[in-house]
Amino acid sequence: MPTGTLFLIPVPLAENVSAKSFTPYLVETINYIKEYIVENSKTARKFLKEAGLKTPQSELIVHDYGKHNRDSDIKEFFAGLLAGQDVGLMSEAGCPGVADPGSEIVAYAHKRGIKVVPLVGPSSILLALMASGFNGQSFTFHGYLPIDKLQRASKIKELEAHAERHSQTQIFIETPFRNNPMLEEILKSCKPDTRLCIACDLTSQEEFLQTKTIKDWKAKVPELHKRPAIFLIFKR
Repeated sequence: MPTGTLFLIPVPLAENVSAKSFTPYLVETINYIKEYIVENSKTARKFLKEAGLKTPQSELIVHDYGKHNRDSDIKEFFAGLLAGQDVGLMSEAGCPGVADPGSEIVAYAHKRGIKVVPLVGPSSILLALMASGFNGQSFTFHGYLPIDKLQRASKIKELEAHAERHSQTQIFIETPFRNNPMLEEILKSCKPDTRLCIACDLTSQEEFLQTKTIKDWKAKVPELHKRPAIFLIFKR
């Protein structure tokens, strides 16, 4: 029996921005899929409703692979796919598998010979890179930097040196409630002429996105506490 297809379904990055985030094909896809693997069932069900789901949600099968279920055997999520049913994979925000534990689901699908189809949707990492004015042909996403202050300062200097040596954009994130200390450390550790892009609350009405030198950022430091943000460093 042929297996089903695993569709990777992006989720909006902010509240009330669904119209910016989904395509007609995505809406068409969610209206025939009856089974989902999601990072957060509450977020996923809310998005499906906003995206125009017509199927009663009581008829859906939703598998939760979030942090409280991370120890579950992911093989349990694949019964439908192996029986020929198409299934959707959804992150809590943005694109499944990108800075997201859903990559484990995708990897397992490939091992079982299951077709994987990524749908078009928002990625805060790529949106920030697009708007930064930095090198979009050579870049590295580092995820979270060390929490330890000394290690973090050392890592920032290392990324700055790599950006200058290789003309490569360096991208990283921080837990929103630690954004202000992160920015303080970037401004302290980097050289005055290094360029920093801060992309915050992307796609929302509160979106903030600017590129300046470290020297210019020091003149007016933005408030980033509890605001989802991406940091990008570049130096020619």
